[in-house]
Amino acid sequence: MRVAVCAVEELPPGAMRSVEVDRRSICVINSAGRYYAVRNRCPHQGSQLCKGSVGGTFLPSAPHELVYGLDGQVLRCGWHAWEFDLETGRSLFDPANQRVKTYPAGLTDGTVWVDA
Repeated sequence: MRVAVCAVEELPPGAMRSVEVDRRSICVINSAGRYYAVRNRCPHQGSQLCKGSVGGTFLPSAPHELVYGLDGQVLRCGWHAWEFDLETGRSLFDPANQRVKTYPAGLTDGTVWVDA
């Protein structure tokens, strides 16, 4: 079911907002003009993911080398900094076992929408 979330002006780049769809809280994110939607509940201890942040993370690299990447693609929980890939919902530390539900999201005719 496609649900209109808001006008594009109400969700500028870098913004997040939660919406209720069929009694589920969904976090809708505008990351540099790309729209993402995830279940607004961290699997660790239930924190609202919309109270976290979006950015990048440090990638596996050689000893004594720090490589930053995935900028704008990582959702970080505000309570305990668990990190999730916005594309897949999988956690960065345990992708086989920890994830958040993702939903298709986008922009049509000036309206941000989510398929939930």
